[in-house]
Amino acid sequence: MSRQYEIPVGAQHISLLEPLHFKFTTENERIVDVDANVYYVHRGIEQACCSKFKFRQVSFVVGRVCGLCSISHTTAYSQVAEKLLKIEVPARAKYLRMLVIELDRIHSHLLCLSHVAENSGFEALFMKTMQYREFAMELLEAVCGNRIQYDFSIVGGVTRDLRPDVAELIVKRLDTFLPQLDELLQIYQNNWTLGLKNKGAGAITQEEALRFNVVGPFARAAGLAVDVRNETEDLLPWKEVGFELITETGGDVYARNLVRLRELYVSIRIIKNILAGLPESALVTETKAFPDGEAIVRLEAPRGELFYYARGNKTQVLERLKIKAPTFSNVAAMVHAFKGNEYGSAAAIIASYDPCLSCTAR
Repeated sequence: MSRQYEIPVGAQHISLLEPLHFKFTTENERIVDVDANVYYVHRGIEQACCSKFKFRQVSFVVGRVCGLCSISHTTAYSQVAEKLLKIEVPARAKYLRMLVIELDRIHSHLLCLSHVAENSGFEALFMKTMQYREFAMELLEAVCGNRIQYDFSIVGGVTRDLRPDVAELIVKRLDTFLPQLDELLQIYQNNWTLGLKNKGAGAITQEEALRFNVVGPFARAAGLAVDVRNETEDLLPWKEVGFELITETGGDVYARNLVRLRELYVSIRIIKNILAGLPESALVTETKAFPDGEAIVRLEAPRGELFYYARGNKTQVLERLKIKAPTFSNVAAMVHAFKGNEYGSAAAIIASYDPCLSCTAR
């Protein structure tokens, strides 16, 4: 006769360094029910942006929402502020924004993949993936001046131009990384400890992904063709620089790994195309206008769709700012996808979601 056990995971568990708590009900090592508590990291960022800071300072504040996708937050806010100001960003600034976003996507995807390897018990692959990720961090520092908090996108454009020697360095380091990426793809696909073991783990169907409104690699791994870069061309010309939508059909940990690895090839191609066709223009559009009206912006962060809403009232301080991070959209599907899996796979499943509660609760 089987017995049921309740197993708590988190908050601040070794496989989930986030304020997220799961309570798994297991029967013969299989998860039969899941209860989740999403705790909060109240830093008051949205309120501070509407009371303590002028609208031009807010891009630096929202960059502190998340260390991993700082450039996504600063760019999304800058774009929504530019809509309120009714200004057009110079072409060179748009290309440089895309460059840094894709460099950030490389380092974020590699970090997620390394955590999947670590939580699957493959410590050596965790170290190898983190070692290969380092080049992206060094390039981000060379372009932006900062290793983590980039402070690159500002209202009207960007803070720094790209030096020719840095552009050459980027191409050189990407060429060095390509065979390393080939190696990682082969390991994540074919190594039993990580690849084949994770087939079927934490799977959701395309219909479930649609029903739960899943975004990012989580959705694309289930065959749902959703990517903001494929849907918007008004703010950043992604298709001009070679964007390609990547999907898989398995909807499991294995498929999520493959989506992220294949998207790295797309990011490399985009970055090289940007460098080959970087237009000449100013870096910032100057204006003395104040934000007026309301606007929304969607941007594809490494984890999925990032949504910004802002309302201005012709003063230096915004009337309202609201942020919806991709993890918020994925929480319901995260809980659902655990059911029916072996408890031993829970750690790898959690890592494959790539949750960020720092983004979700500000």
